[in-house]
Amino acid sequence: MLIVNAVTIILRIVLWILYAPTTTPCADSSSFSIDYKNNCFRKDGKPFQFISGSIHYSRIPREYWKDRLLKMYMTGLNAIQVYVPWNFHETVQGVFNFAGDRDLEYFLNLANQTGLLVILRPGPYICAEWEMGGLPAWLLQKPNIILRSADTEYLKAASDWFGVLLTKMRPWLYQNGGNIISVQVENEYGSYFACDYNYMRHLHTLFRLFLGEDVILFTTDGNTDKEMICGTLEGLYATIDFGTDTNITAAFIRQRRFEPKGPLVNSEFYTGWLDHWGDKHASVDTVKVSKMLGEMLSMGASVNMYMFEGGTNFGYWNGADHDTRFRSVVTSYDYNAPLSEAGDPTDKLLAIRDVIKNFRDIPVGPMPPATPKFAYGFVTLQKVWTSLLDTLSPQGPVQSQYPLTFEEIKQYYGFMLYRTTLPRNVPEPTPLISPLNGIHDRAYVSVNGVYQGLMERDTALVMNVTGQQGDQLDILVENMGRVHFGSYINDNKGLLGNLILGNDVLTDWSIYPLDIDTAVANGWLQAAHSGSGMEAGDGPMIYSGTLKPTGLAWDTFVKLNGWTKGQVWVNGVNLGRYWPQRGPQQTLYVPRPFLSATQPNNITVLELERAPSHRRILFMDRPQLNSTGQKT
Repeated sequence: MLIVNAVTIILRIVLWILYAPTTTPCADSSSFSIDYKNNCFRKDGKPFQFISGSIHYSRIPREYWKDRLLKMYMTGLNAIQVYVPWNFHETVQGVFNFAGDRDLEYFLNLANQTGLLVILRPGPYICAEWEMGGLPAWLLQKPNIILRSADTEYLKAASDWFGVLLTKMRPWLYQNGGNIISVQVENEYGSYFACDYNYMRHLHTLFRLFLGEDVILFTTDGNTDKEMICGTLEGLYATIDFGTDTNITAAFIRQRRFEPKGPLVNSEFYTGWLDHWGDKHASVDTVKVSKMLGEMLSMGASVNMYMFEGGTNFGYWNGADHDTRFRSVVTSYDYNAPLSEAGDPTDKLLAIRDVIKNFRDIPVGPMPPATPKFAYGFVTLQKVWTSLLDTLSPQGPVQSQYPLTFEEIKQYYGFMLYRTTLPRNVPEPTPLISPLNGIHDRAYVSVNGVYQGLMERDTALVMNVTGQQGDQLDILVENMGRVHFGSYINDNKGLLGNLILGNDVLTDWSIYPLDIDTAVANGWLQAAHSGSGMEAGDGPMIYSGTLKPTGLAWDTFVKLNGWTKGQVWVNGVNLGRYWPQRGPQQTLYVPRPFLSATQPNNITVLELERAPSHRRILFMDRPQLNSTGQKT
């Protein structure tokens, strides 16, 4: 161990001697560039080291953007790193949305007013544990499309998107009076199987066409030779990413093999990690983070901390991983980051600020406090009428002999109902089978309105049903988020193949795309209470209730103790998924802007498996993100 440490120290000394930035002045002004002779960035002609943090505007309510940015600035950061999720802005092909919570230019302006430079990561693929890695699901309408490659259809769609986005971004470049100092081309491309240099060359040309020749374009890849080889391209500055489990010197020596000169850059230094349903809550040690940050800054490296604040996967925006099986990312993107999911400063933030003080002046003034929280207490919900297909699917069903996917019906997120009839009598339990693992991702099965059980991708592909010939078979399929990383991002949803009952292939389907969000937002479910007692029900069911106004609209957290799995809306805003029985997340974050202090707050819950008899949900003043399950 002593020998290894000695070698590490010697390597760091050599690296510092060879590549430490100098204070040689440049003649440039109003510019941001790479000084290859002195191995540094230069801002307005002077050596510059960025100390940055990642923040995702798409995971934070617009009303809180300024609060989060100010806290990052007061920590001592001089830059932020921002992903642009393509699917967040072009959910429907050819329809671009940059309004409200999608107003990227307003966010950039707030950062500029706060004194923060911007490192922009526009993709087209971003990963970010975001749905399909930021790629729009409508790309999957073309069978066999090769995403993130020189596939003609993919390149056309990406080029059209960048024609819109990069045109908006050009005035925000630092050289043009804005605050964007550099722009990433693609994202961790070396980890993708395609390794298509023609694709990367096309993007390089596209970025130069729309952004000009002066802006720094860069790549980011993981700390392996394979990733750096496939992810880098001449003309794009190669940076690297790694966390606290990595030898700093060895990682930067790897960067040097691809960029012999220029600044050392860790574009993603991991302050925490993501959670999947069923995992333990991720945690990265504060002492390790602060110690390693100090070491990198001492070497003259520029560092971006991923994440500095994670935020929340509201609605259906969470991604999923697929290694040995499909694993969906939880609703919270707290990430064990320096700023919590609710934007509150943590001990990790204070430790990081103490490190940064050694390298640059910290802004004078107090750190903005945590946002106020309030425990509103219990709300009791009532069951809503179950026969709501006309409301939830006003356009009616699509008829098909065999199942169609979400993408084929252009229902990209949420839920679809597949309905057919039993082809014969099945008085004894008979297996319903998905022979090709075609349940993407969970299917809730009912016969004549009576819940039979569920089927789940990779894990539960067979279940037994009983019934009579002609009985109505309903299969409600839930999209749990498309794969965001690796070779499985072509992740179609719904029933991807035939279902077999015994020896019979089921046919003649009526397929209902369900627009639950519109129904909730328009209040169509609030007046539909069944008033049918307090008995618990199995299977998918909608419940609603009211959080009475208290004169306060503060942040809160809703806990669904005893509930199984589903989705929650507050005043028509989709908070995301809950799944307390699988954990680790037990509460959903409810930001203040989603609540009214003076009007009744409408609560809607879609429970997919079984509601508790008490029908209560609890609004708490603190989150609970680290339990592997719950007592009921």
